[in-house]
Amino acid sequence: MNKWRTLLLTLMICQSALAQDPHFSQFFASPLTLNPALTGRFDGSMRVAGNYRNQWPTISNAFRTYTVSVDAPIMTGRLPETDRLAIGGMAFADEQADGVLKNTYYSFSVGYSKGLDEDGFHSVAIGFQGTYAQKRLNTTNLRFADQLRSDGFTGITAEIFDPQLLNINYFDLNAGLLFSGVFEGNVNYYAGASMYHINRPRESFRGALFDLNQRYTVHGGVYWPLSGGSATVHTSALFQTQAGARETVVGAAIGFNLNNDLDYRPTTFYAGSWYRFGDALIPYMGLEFGSWRMGVSYDITASSLRTASNSRGGFEMSLIYIHKKDTDRSINCPRF
Repeated sequence: MNKWRTLLLTLMICQSALAQDPHFSQFFASPLTLNPALTGRFDGSMRVAGNYRNQWPTISNAFRTYTVSVDAPIMTGRLPETDRLAIGGMAFADEQADGVLKNTYYSFSVGYSKGLDEDGFHSVAIGFQGTYAQKRLNTTNLRFADQLRSDGFTGITAEIFDPQLLNINYFDLNAGLLFSGVFEGNVNYYAGASMYHINRPRESFRGALFDLNQRYTVHGGVYWPLSGGSATVHTSALFQTQAGARETVVGAAIGFNLNNDLDYRPTTFYAGSWYRFGDALIPYMGLEFGSWRMGVSYDITASSLRTASNSRGGFEMSLIYIHKKDTDRSINCPRF
């Protein structure tokens, strides 16, 4: 077990050195971690979303990430029918090396969508998000080279940690932009961009201060019904960069209508796959019924890391609930 903790600490340090934010393979199912402009961009009066990711779960819980968010439109009777003002809140946690490093984020976001035509077929949205971040380093289970003895890591380390430097708190600011609409023939599209850590907050556990690098994200997708309307093709892509690290994900899923309800409450089964270039293949399955949509995926490691991880990948699941009143006006919104 100690050798795994040493390996996990090394991985954690490497990830911190690249300054990469926690991320989800199902980025399309985690709206408020993808783009603040997605706040309120759904067809209904309230959305609750939850995500859970466990990367390399059999290696002492190397990386666990989970989030829950709620967003809803406000002032619906005071704005033009093609416009929408919405607010949202999110709690986001990331644990590394079986809880050695725990990051917790609490966010509040606001988004405004403006219709670009009288029917609201095309729109532009802007969003802002403020985040209060807490980072805690638990040194209890850390092992260092000077502790190694013939019977294991039983010695006493000379490393000294100032308790006041084991907890970090700061405020963060994020923003995003989103275009979406529908073309003739019921072809829907969306394209967005976001910037995280605009104010570049400082963080450190050892006294030296480091500015958190900004993360730039570009994402988009297109979806359209197949002939007959019994199935729909959903495609989406993501590119993001932070501190020299880059991530590109592309993929698609087909949604099969199971109950022949094409308008109000369809029951849809989704199957597809995404690919993160240079890293992993991500098979995906999902089910949408009533107000619920759930999805599961698994990262199949395709890079050289498959040797170190014994070909283990990352399990991920998402769950979204959208409350819709009979009196709600339908709007075109991004999906996947």
